[in-house]
Amino acid sequence: MLAAAATTATTGVASADIDFGSSGGSGDMVITLVRHAESLGNTSGLIDTKVPGPDLTARGRAQADNLAVQLAGKDYDCAFASTMVRTEQTAAPTVAEQGLSLGIQPGFREIEAGEYEGTPETEALSGYLQAPVKWLSGDLTARIPGSIDGNEFDGRVDQALLDVQRRGCANPVIFSHGGTIMFWSMMNAGNADKNKLGTDPMRNGGRVVLQGSPQKGWSIVEWVGHPDLG
Repeated sequence: MLAAAATTATTGVASADIDFGSSGGSGDMVITLVRHAESLGNTSGLIDTKVPGPDLTARGRAQADNLAVQLAGKDYDCAFASTMVRTEQTAAPTVAEQGLSLGIQPGFREIEAGEYEGTPETEALSGYLQAPVKWLSGDLTARIPGSIDGNEFDGRVDQALLDVQRRGCANPVIFSHGGTIMFWSMMNAGNADKNKLGTDPMRNGGRVVLQGSPQKGWSIVEWVGHPDLG
């Protein structure tokens, strides 16, 4: 979505120090938010947030296979995807590799572009993303024309995560979208580096790992904005 070259970076503690799968009685979780692989929408160069949206490209399918290799051994206990085809297709190899079932959760869908649907991605910062950038500075009333405001966006992702928690998932992998992952993480993680929106944006197959809970809040423990997936 954002044309900024970046290298893989991490925030917080090293991944080896993460207490994967330990929920205890507090409901603490480790959530892994994964952006979908390359889709036909990406290659079109146009903003496409409609449901169900376009399929993955041939390259995207290969990226999804490589992603499953990178995510092997993480001991996920649940897997979820948004209602959009590209997240479900990205999730499929990982779900098959780890013997999980895939839950579909509408709250993890992409931020609707409203009046900016179909406009060039290169113009996103001067159009589609103007309101979301304001959300990062605390103006949650800013609304994407014809779409949602920051309160509505934040609320629906929060509710989706509450649903994941209620299902007893302590270490879920969630396949979502670049905008959704970046803006929600930056709005909710106490240690978020908001500069990463420009310096290390979420490429296809990138991921953010957060530790915490809907009740206590979240901290970013890993940010992989530029994965090597081919």
